[in-house]
Amino acid sequence: MYMPPPYAENDLATLHAGMREWSFATLVTSGAAGVHASHLPFLLDAQDDGLGVLTTHLSKKNAQYQDLRDGCEALVIFQGPHAYVSPSWYVRQSTFPTWNYCAIHAGGRPQLIEEHEALHAVLRRRVALYETPVKGAWDFDAMPLAFVAPRLDMIAAMRIPLSTLEGKFKLNQDRSVEDRLGVIAALEANGDAQAARVARLMRSGINAITQ
Repeated sequence: MYMPPPYAENDLATLHAGMREWSFATLVTSGAAGVHASHLPFLLDAQDDGLGVLTTHLSKKNAQYQDLRDGCEALVIFQGPHAYVSPSWYVRQSTFPTWNYCAIHAGGRPQLIEEHEALHAVLRRRVALYETPVKGAWDFDAMPLAFVAPRLDMIAAMRIPLSTLEGKFKLNQDRSVEDRLGVIAALEANGDAQAARVARLMRSGINAITQ
């Protein structure tokens, strides 16, 4: 990922927080049949001595399943909030529009998980993570095993120990505090939830500078 130094985010806790918040990410692989991408929800486990481990699952009918069987490397792209930035929001307006955004690239070599009990455990974790906040009444563990087992034959899970992790938080760090405050005010007045999230991230950066 193109990374001008002002935009690089290297704090592991910050990157992990972003990966958990933006957990519906893009899995990219390149294999014998070309480049493939799938959009999947990922679980993240932190490590004491590493960058973390990602876990997800996909259909065996997905072309990426063969890439995974072939032992290919994978890139997982987490996309955070983003917003257009107008030069009219700067004190000095003799410049061009830009786009503020957050993105995290996580790379590693996936390890396939196809044994039924291990697959079941991955699905149970995922359901617990996403079903609990919506207070759904559906109970995965109440599903009859005879109903679940055939579907487990149709999917594969993967565990990706991360070997690379890059974060790019492009939030006008190369502009003056006055310019950044102008962008924040405009984004907050925008009324768009995503623009407001960008503004909050920018404001937290300014607070760190001025404290």
